[in-house]
Amino acid sequence: MEALSETEIEKGMVGCPDWERRDDRIVRRFLFADFVQAFDFMSSVAQVAENANHHPEWSNVYNRVNIELTTHEAGGLTDRDFSLAAKIDSLYEKHVASK
Repeated sequence: MEALSETEIEKGMVGCPDWERRDDRIVRRFLFADFVQAFDFMSSVAQVAENANHHPEWSNVYNRVNIELTTHEAGGLTDRDFSLAAKIDSLYEKHVASK
């Protein structure tokens, strides 16, 4: 698996407008009403990530979840990162809308 070219990364970023590129990764902060809602979201992301066999680097403090995606074995961003980011965005929309 190879890292994407700059042109491919730019295309991927168009599909993930709420994510920010930082070097060899994309990052996003998610905000929730409280810790329970944030933890519920993380549980949902964990299932999707496990099914994709592509796991985020993340942290949680109270109502904030910070997620970073990169493909370590490729040494940078791949389609797997943008695919997972899109799935995470969809989960976030569902979690926020349902509360």
